[in-house]
Amino acid sequence: MRRALDTLYNTAGVLACLFLIAIAVLTLLTIASRIFGLDLYSTDEFAGWCMAASTFLGLAATLRKNEHIRVSLVIERLAPRARHVIEVLCLVIATVFMGIFAWYASAGMLESRQFGEMTQGMVPVPLWIPQLGMAVGAVIMFIALADDLLGALRGRQPSYRQVKTVSLTESV
Repeated sequence: MRRALDTLYNTAGVLACLFLIAIAVLTLLTIASRIFGLDLYSTDEFAGWCMAASTFLGLAATLRKNEHIRVSLVIERLAPRARHVIEVLCLVIATVFMGIFAWYASAGMLESRQFGEMTQGMVPVPLWIPQLGMAVGAVIMFIALADDLLGALRGRQPSYRQVKTVSLTESV
């Protein structure tokens, strides 16, 4: 099960990178088309959708590698038991909120598909397609948070604490 979850998180991270590459390609195509006097429609919309997909698909992999920005000035100074309690509480809150977000993002995407909604740009696209990256990324992030929460409840450190980090004082 651990290997399957890690594969899920890493695959989502790779997809996030591919969407970033797509943004670069779209930007280069737009620049080249202007140089040659061609009209490419809706590249800014496609780039925006790629950015949303990249952002949400990258959440879980970023969490697992301890790359999210965390303010831990207080929690680092707590006793180990108190820190664990606070970590569990934070994971509960984050898991609940991400679960609600994932539910509504998925429901909205499915509703757009059911009603056949289209985007409003020059190139009409079924709306569920750009919404898919956000919905899938939110569900994967919910799974990652629930994974860390269950591990913390079993006495293990969350994934983001298992990764060695460098503090600002160490890097100077």
